[in-house]
Amino acid sequence: MFRYFSLAYKNTFRNKRRSILTISSIAVSLCLFGVLIAMYHALFMSQPTPGQALRLVVRHKVSLAQVIPFSDEAKVRQIPGVKQISVWNWFGGTYKDNRDQKNFFARFGVEPEAFLSIRTDMKMPDDQRKAFLTNRTGCIISQDLADSLKLKLGDRVMLKGDIYPYDLDLKVVGIFDDPDAASSLFFDWEYLRDLLPVGRRSLISTLAIRVNSTDDSPKVAQAVDAMFAESPYPTKTESEGQFALSFVSFLGNIKLFLMIVCAAVTFTILLVSGNTMAMSVRERIKEVGVLKTLGFNNDAVLGIIVGEAVCIALIGGVIGLLLSSVLMIGAGKALGAFMPQLRGLSVTPFTALVAMGLALVVGVVSSFIPAWNAAKTNILDSLRYAG
Repeated sequence: MFRYFSLAYKNTFRNKRRSILTISSIAVSLCLFGVLIAMYHALFMSQPTPGQALRLVVRHKVSLAQVIPFSDEAKVRQIPGVKQISVWNWFGGTYKDNRDQKNFFARFGVEPEAFLSIRTDMKMPDDQRKAFLTNRTGCIISQDLADSLKLKLGDRVMLKGDIYPYDLDLKVVGIFDDPDAASSLFFDWEYLRDLLPVGRRSLISTLAIRVNSTDDSPKVAQAVDAMFAESPYPTKTESEGQFALSFVSFLGNIKLFLMIVCAAVTFTILLVSGNTMAMSVRERIKEVGVLKTLGFNNDAVLGIIVGEAVCIALIGGVIGLLLSSVLMIGAGKALGAFMPQLRGLSVTPFTALVAMGLALVVGVVSSFIPAWNAAKTNILDSLRYAG
């Protein structure tokens, strides 16, 4: 096959219109496939950052909608391997207009001193850290959120409660950079707690834990869940990345959805490419007879035809990857607020390898049967073929 690669490549564009349409179809399909594979890799296969590897989240075993007692914090703090722990309570609420996507961002009530100790990668000036520790109604926001909402130090942020029927009037006292907490706002949990009825003050949604080392993470997680296994509030302790995927699970089985769509895209590419190669081979039966007359054997004919299909598929794959790299920029920005793992979505070596591997497989599989049938046709039948 490689011996006749130049001949196969020249034949790729002998019917320019059909080749361009086929390449375009493959490129669009592989563009979508590349984006889906990149999303799958980012959500389910990416490695945690050094900071994430040291953090765990404790929530109710049943679902995020269930609460756990605030008193669990003191008990968990005594477990060997736990370096720091803080309330990490989801507030929800509405900022201005919910119909505007940029107004959706994470809003957590935390214990400022413990929280700042847990977030090892958070970068923020010392005076702003001090302001967050001392200002009861102060909040800190990520730099990207400040840019998106055009907020600066001293601005007010009004959050209208939904899960909690109370409105929060917050003042921006700090703007931070943290690769693991983009599009996020944090405020003092005590501010919200004092607004709640006495009966609700003892309940929270989650706890954030920082362990001493990565080796302690599985041990601490098992110890926490074992401690509350028989209590009225059983827990599930997971990594920060797994906790983020819990939000994604509200949309359904995302992993299955991505796999089904990828399979459908692959099947579509095979149909398009297979139909193209079948038409191309049917038009060139006499040419196959001429090639055999000139001394080309069955393997050579098979290699030339398959090589043409592979060239078309690989060209479409390269164009599709270029298109997907552009599409991923927009997808990362649009989905990043809902799925933090998708921020900065891009064509990774893994994505490129899978996409180009699929293009190669599509080229071979779609052309093999027409090429095999053409290669088996004898010279006389080929030369008198009338189409």
